[in-house]
Amino acid sequence: MALAEWALPKRQRSLPQRRRWLTNWGIVVLDSVVTRLVMPILPIGMALYAAGQGWGLFNLLSIPTWLSVLVSFLVLDFAIWLQHLLSHRIPLFWKLHKVHHVDRDIDVSTALRFHPLEILLSLVYKIVWVLVFGTPAIAVFLFEVVLNAAALFNHANVRLPEKLDRVLRLAVVTPDMHRVHHSNRPRETHSNFGFNLSIWDRMFRTYVAQPADGHKGMTIGLDPYQDEKPSQFVWSLLLPFLKR
Repeated sequence: MALAEWALPKRQRSLPQRRRWLTNWGIVVLDSVVTRLVMPILPIGMALYAAGQGWGLFNLLSIPTWLSVLVSFLVLDFAIWLQHLLSHRIPLFWKLHKVHHVDRDIDVSTALRFHPLEILLSLVYKIVWVLVFGTPAIAVFLFEVVLNAAALFNHANVRLPEKLDRVLRLAVVTPDMHRVHHSNRPRETHSNFGFNLSIWDRMFRTYVAQPADGHKGMTIGLDPYQDEKPSQFVWSLLLPFLKR
């Protein structure tokens, strides 16, 4: 997707790429370190443990493995959509999630720019869903792979043909669809919460097709932070604890 951005960019960048990428990928590295140090078990490990203990809905039902994997994938996709919605609606979670939204450009590096505390809360959240439903480990693995790949795809600053975009977004979240979510306009910021499947936003009426200012004219980020601070590593980590 980084190569696609270079070959077919959708928008011109607001800030120098090198500085942003040093910060964004630095946050990704920190997230990985913190996760390994703090979390004793990850969702896949919890799925294996739950299966061994017979915990969760799918471990209690006698249904084909393929069906439990398919349903689990859909359940997890909805769970992430719901989590994203709640991260916008609940003030405490929004303080953490703002680290993702203040980025003044949107590209593949934005896809993984999340505060370490939000990453930890997200893992705990997914573990709860895995325990409740007894999600098969293979379903968790497949979902995590698809989720991360989809995030890199729909955050990419890449230009897709309009006809292709219209077809793809009937099923999955496209770069143009998700870019609306990173607009500075509140109505657009709080819309299009999907990361993979696009059906949830249509179903729950949080879908906005296009930005009011157009994809090239829209402002990315949040209004109070239209400066160089979002590209600073330390400032980005301290943002949830700073006064508005």
